[in-house]
Amino acid sequence: MEINKLVLATRNVNKIEEMKELLSDLEIEVLSALDFPELEEVDEDQPTLEGNALKKARYVHKVTQLPSLSDDTGLEVEALNGAPGVYSARYSGEHATYSSNVAKLLNELSGMENRRAQFRSVMALVTATSEFTFEGKVEGVIVENERGDGGFGYDPVFKPIGFKETFAELSSQQKNEISHRGLAIQKVLDFLLANSQV
Repeated sequence: MEINKLVLATRNVNKIEEMKELLSDLEIEVLSALDFPELEEVDEDQPTLEGNALKKARYVHKVTQLPSLSDDTGLEVEALNGAPGVYSARYSGEHATYSSNVAKLLNELSGMENRRAQFRSVMALVTATSEFTFEGKVEGVIVENERGDGGFGYDPVFKPIGFKETFAELSSQQKNEISHRGLAIQKVLDFLLANSQV
């Protein structure tokens, strides 16, 4: 399975930057949905992260005819029975922003002692002949106030176990080494290095 080009099935500039950095060890051309104006938005209507990741990667592969890599990521909060989970990106409604999602989360957890949570990322790789999924997760707690100005999404309120800093207070290199997406991408990297002539 020789892969020379890979399309990231996302238009999220933050994700593209993070994933390109993580994939920089591979000598392949990394493209994104931004490079293919004909791609339409995929409705993430599946009940699981795996389902959404596969749906996006299948669609992008079908249109571009290139190997496609997609991820779906959810923040799963123990006291909220796993919410926001698959709805993490649109937790605060149809016109959700990073800020409004974080504000809703902090409001929901107000006064709660149990603030345990985990970030979970599922990567789906779809090629002409196969489909694969890879999972990465990191456990932590939701802090009471936003801290740091790095990262994106829920990073300012997620403090990984073993760290005093939130994801938003860590450098991108530190975050990528321990993050859910970083761990999932590492599995993708190991797989590609073991199974292709990249």
